[in-house]
Amino acid sequence: MPVEHYENFPVASLLLPARLREPVEAIYAFARGADDVADEGDAPAIARLARLHDYQLALEACAQGQPVGDAALAPMFARLGRAIAAHRLPLQPLRDLLDAFMQDVGKTRYRDFEELRDYCRRSADPVGRLMLHLYGAATPEALRHSDAICTSLQLINFWQDVAIDWKKQRIYLPQDDMARFGVGEAALDAMTRGAQPVDAAWRALLAFEVHRARAMMLAGAPLARALPGRIGWELRLVVLGGLRILERIEAVGYDVFRHRPALGRSDWLRLAWRALTFGKLA
Repeated sequence: MPVEHYENFPVASLLLPARLREPVEAIYAFARGADDVADEGDAPAIARLARLHDYQLALEACAQGQPVGDAALAPMFARLGRAIAAHRLPLQPLRDLLDAFMQDVGKTRYRDFEELRDYCRRSADPVGRLMLHLYGAATPEALRHSDAICTSLQLINFWQDVAIDWKKQRIYLPQDDMARFGVGEAALDAMTRGAQPVDAAWRALLAFEVHRARAMMLAGAPLARALPGRIGWELRLVVLGGLRILERIEAVGYDVFRHRPALGRSDWLRLAWRALTFGKLA
């Protein structure tokens, strides 16, 4: 997950109904706090894992309405416990998030897309699943579409942050894809340091990954048309924002080492217009 915040979360957006802002903030605080334990600071891996185990114990306690003995964690988990009880939130998505953060402490390579997808299933998909439960819209079809959107968002974040992740000695690009396109770790290092420009092999690899992320986003997009009112608008902007980042990656010739794609003010105006015509999305 990204070091700076938990980027796949619509944190108490103004488009969210007021009644949902408190539980969304409670879940976000939990996810961001655990993410920071996994990624921030210079604590050794064993200490990070121990602290994430504390989170696991606190989660089970708060879900049962029991007090959390750890003074530093007690306020956050008391808030989370209230959200779980009030909205009957399932615990498995929260457990999955912690499991993914624990994996991030030690795992730095992914053999193939299936292995990466399994990580996204636990690191990203729980966000959408929890939101659907808050909305009262967690049907099997909605959950399937939500998973596609959330995994796509996670992949897009990975493709934005190839250089940032490499500096932490992490690679989220599937190793079999790298081998197939002829991109090795030495090339990643050289491109990150500016010692080598992006070449045809890199562009082909990232174009393939961009296509895969876009296909997943479009597969999940019907959910944004199905959800009503402000919730639907929130999700439309999330979907369109992800697609716009992919467009920006393509616009810089896949050189994410020198041009990390990000959304600016003009993009948001474009996204607002696209949201009005969302039904025409492919």
